[in-house]
Amino acid sequence: MSQDNQISGENYRFTVITNKMIRMEYQAAGQFEDTTTQTVVDRDFGNPTFQLTRDQDGFAVQIETDSFHLYYRGGEFNGANLFIDTKYNYQTHYPRWHYGDRDEKNLLGTARTLDGADGAVSLEQGIMSKNGFAILNDSKSMRQVGDQIENRPVDEIDIYGFAYGHDYQAALHDYYQLTGFPPLVPRFALGNWWSRFYPYTQKSYLELMNRFEQAGIPISVAVLDMNWHVTDIPAEYGSGWTGYTWNRKLFPKPEELMTTLHEQGKHVTLNVHPAAGIRPSEEQYPEVAKAVGIDPATKQPVLFDLNNRKFMQAYFKLVHHPLEKQGVDFWWLDWQQGAARSRAQIDPLWSLNVLHYLDQVKTKPDQALILSRYAGPGSHRYPIGFSGDSIASWKSLAFQPYFTANATNIGYTWWSHDIGGHMQGTYDPELSLRWLQFGVFSPIMRLHSSDNPFMGKEPWMYDVETEQSMTSFMRLRAQLVPYLANADVLTHEQGQALIEPMYYRYPEAKEVYQFKNEYFFGSEMLVVPITSPSDETTGLASAEGYVPEGTWTDLFTHQQYTGPAVVKFYRNKAQYPVLVRSGGIVPLAADAMAAIDQLPEAMRIRLFPGEKHEYVLHEQTAKGQAQTRFTWEPDSRHFAMSVEDPNHIIPAQRAYELDVIGAKNSGQPLEGHANLQMTLDIQAENQSAILRDRLFARLQHAKVDFDLKKQLWQSITSMPANRAAMTVASLAPAALSDALLELLLND
Repeated sequence: MSQDNQISGENYRFTVITNKMIRMEYQAAGQFEDTTTQTVVDRDFGNPTFQLTRDQDGFAVQIETDSFHLYYRGGEFNGANLFIDTKYNYQTHYPRWHYGDRDEKNLLGTARTLDGADGAVSLEQGIMSKNGFAILNDSKSMRQVGDQIENRPVDEIDIYGFAYGHDYQAALHDYYQLTGFPPLVPRFALGNWWSRFYPYTQKSYLELMNRFEQAGIPISVAVLDMNWHVTDIPAEYGSGWTGYTWNRKLFPKPEELMTTLHEQGKHVTLNVHPAAGIRPSEEQYPEVAKAVGIDPATKQPVLFDLNNRKFMQAYFKLVHHPLEKQGVDFWWLDWQQGAARSRAQIDPLWSLNVLHYLDQVKTKPDQALILSRYAGPGSHRYPIGFSGDSIASWKSLAFQPYFTANATNIGYTWWSHDIGGHMQGTYDPELSLRWLQFGVFSPIMRLHSSDNPFMGKEPWMYDVETEQSMTSFMRLRAQLVPYLANADVLTHEQGQALIEPMYYRYPEAKEVYQFKNEYFFGSEMLVVPITSPSDETTGLASAEGYVPEGTWTDLFTHQQYTGPAVVKFYRNKAQYPVLVRSGGIVPLAADAMAAIDQLPEAMRIRLFPGEKHEYVLHEQTAKGQAQTRFTWEPDSRHFAMSVEDPNHIIPAQRAYELDVIGAKNSGQPLEGHANLQMTLDIQAENQSAILRDRLFARLQHAKVDFDLKKQLWQSITSMPANRAAMTVASLAPAALSDALLELLLND
């Protein structure tokens, strides 16, 4: 990289990466790290503009840009000799960071695991701070070039300062340039995953998949937890947690099993716990032992050791690749054994993630995937993250939306949770439903539970109303794949995450920092998760959230809200608070059961008329990318579509249907799938009648006296909305009052 932006002395070095980012190094012998590390892959952003002053006013070095001013007196970094003033007015007294300061206003990042969590866990710091300045500490990370990983030869201080103020989106983009943009997640991973720690048989598993099919519930990823392999092994070899030999009592013909699943359009992953290595009980043991120089007759275990290149080669070539030839599409790497225990050893979790992911890239570059645990900053290059075995409780659900959105602050955008909770808990259909609904509006929708026979998450395990809602939402998840795949491309190419905390787009609104569970879901949607049970009076669940400025329309109820405002949303089991921006355009696959790997032949485009807006749908296959640009002009009522498809990846027979939300004459077919422009004859629905119906329904189902219902209804139907609201607030119980006021005051 260019030396023009490096300022160095005998044992210090500063690198101005951008006008808002600086690298700060101290190494007693002047041995600085120039190779890439596990976190940082690119430090060359060009030549930023800055001013350098040496040996003035008691400072060995001063570096100033339009965003920060660094002061360094010399010597090993400490709070007295190294500090930075940022050019933002976000702190109480003055905008200064001293080396070693704790960032009390850091917006935090993520955590390694939710194993055993029943509610909140502590989060590590991220690169976003309300102070406007944050630190990324790369001092302890390993060297990494491709799949070659080693510990640094010397200890050094190696930190990066992010002086991005409240421009969180710019900070994330530049963080990705520094650490590597996330790769594309395969399209199939964006659908519904079925996962359970359960001793299925080959017959029962295929019967289960057939029942999903018959119920019209799309499943794109079939997960086999550890029971796929032999777990009952001789005691002298230890636990059966690690295993690579098919349990043929349960799965007599694994190749046929996976072939059938593939024919159904599903992708297959197996869970592995690799920590115990390859033991004599494994079918692969003789070959692996010989490959690493062990006489198989000795029955000496082959220890798991990714520092040993012979083991690493045998681990892939002799153990995993043969299973992949049988039909395994990718691996669920369930590493729970901690980090390296000495300086001579590299972190096994990081190495597992890197080596497995890059091994997949070699043979299936457009389908590479792992499911594994978070191993620290930079892990976003090896998706997807398995967050661990959480407790099935409302407290766990209440934490997961915040946990998921907040991970974007350290670039980790593809968390996969045990949707519904892994263990413990009680039978609670409402909890299972609300968790599933969150799963539909989260990065990865993977249902999961333990082997307790009563913990299954199949929709038909619940009452009819819950089953119908679960089924509907799982179909919706499959229909959302075009929207999700578009966000996937934007993350990969532009560093724009699928899920963003509210403050990414409204950084100066105080409320966005208070409603931590609320998040943006792609460019068009805002989600206010329901994380508590319904109340007795209304029979509805509620979630309080912040509606930003402008007009927003609920995806399910089509109720409109005008912000800025704090709103308490009340929803029945078939509904979930998802707001779409004014003018929003949401592309959906028309057929939820269509093959997820293929671009849809039929699409439904939902237009939420309002402000002028443009939405570009990126579609990607191994052959290339196509872009379809949808535009809405409210003044002329023109809706237009233009297509760029140089590699002809869009199905030639594709049909579109345009749904105009809030219009009587919705559901218009669009002729062709090339360029078009049409003037919409929007015949608005009778919003007053719709509002009356909604209000009546909430009163009808409320558990209050009929006489009170009648009195409230008379007020609602005979008074202006503001006067009716005053009457409702004074007469109705709190929950019912709030539920009615949501409609009266936000229509």
